[in-house]
Amino acid sequence: MATRSSRERFTELLFYGVLIGMGYLALTIVWPFLTPLAWAAILAMTLRPVYLWFCVRMRNGNAALATTVLAGLVIITPAVFLSAVIAQQVPAAIDYVNGLSATTPQQILRFWANVRARVPVPLPPDPMTLVSQGAQTAASYVLGGAGSIVANVLSTLGSLFVMLFALFFLLRDGRNFAVLIRGLLPFSEAESDRLITETTELVVASVGAGLTVAFVQGVVGGLAFWVLGLPAPVVWGAAIAICSLIPVVGATIVWVPVAAWLFFSGDVGRALLMTGLCGVVLGSVDNVLRPVLLAGRTSASGLVVFIGLLGGAAAFGFVGIVLGPIVLVITGTLIDAMTRRVHAPDEPMSVIE
Repeated sequence: MATRSSRERFTELLFYGVLIGMGYLALTIVWPFLTPLAWAAILAMTLRPVYLWFCVRMRNGNAALATTVLAGLVIITPAVFLSAVIAQQVPAAIDYVNGLSATTPQQILRFWANVRARVPVPLPPDPMTLVSQGAQTAASYVLGGAGSIVANVLSTLGSLFVMLFALFFLLRDGRNFAVLIRGLLPFSEAESDRLITETTELVVASVGAGLTVAFVQGVVGGLAFWVLGLPAPVVWGAAIAICSLIPVVGATIVWVPVAAWLFFSGDVGRALLMTGLCGVVLGSVDNVLRPVLLAGRTSASGLVVFIGLLGGAAAFGFVGIVLGPIVLVITGTLIDAMTRRVHAPDEPMSVIE
């Protein structure tokens, strides 16, 4: 009996060793495609209502194919084109910001001198030095993401193919994946269903709605810069879209300095027009569109989204802007589920018995 028990323990240990080894090999195989797979998962959760709409009118496979084609035409193609335009316009935006340092208005210089006198931290004599350095840093990051899309055409096309391919199967076989995930969770079936539903709702509400509002604000901001005749409007629109994800201040850290610069430079008309277009219209977009997208949904804290945005970008690169908040949202949902399990110890667990 003892020998058999030892053999069983050895067999079990060997099984887990092989499982860990195969898991490592599987992760090594999947790792190069982590970015397109992450985008596919994000799009699958966000576009699921569209897929369900198609399902009413056609078979599941055709509905998944139609949703995938729609995603490629409406989302991916414009995103690639936008990345190419940004890569072309970033140098013009940098030259414009650097050129402003030679014509800094005296009112701004006097205000900056008073700030330097009261702040213990050493600051440069011209505030445009800080602005120029920040623009250089942001431009290098943007060019690293957008420029790589343009330069590595074959790699980009391969990633897009993997993403669309995975999106099709995530949409078509979404129920099977949900059953698989539900079976791996150590909760009852009802608790697992609630966890999956809450996670999906949080991801769509916090990430999907936030990115949609950011995109619309970026388009409006870019059009405002284009109407005012400022160079590189696409770059300014992208900056507004990214900064609109920052809690409290949002896109104001982009357009308010530009409006102030125009005003103190004597271009009062364009400064007032910038304030009207960006101040009123951008604010209306956030106040009207966000409640519509979040209607009936629970969203994560703006701080969680912001930290996930910055930390995700630092950890995962360009895709981390979206992946970071999702990781924090899912982690928070899992912790909340475990907390509910602790407060309800009598609830049976479906996996661990």
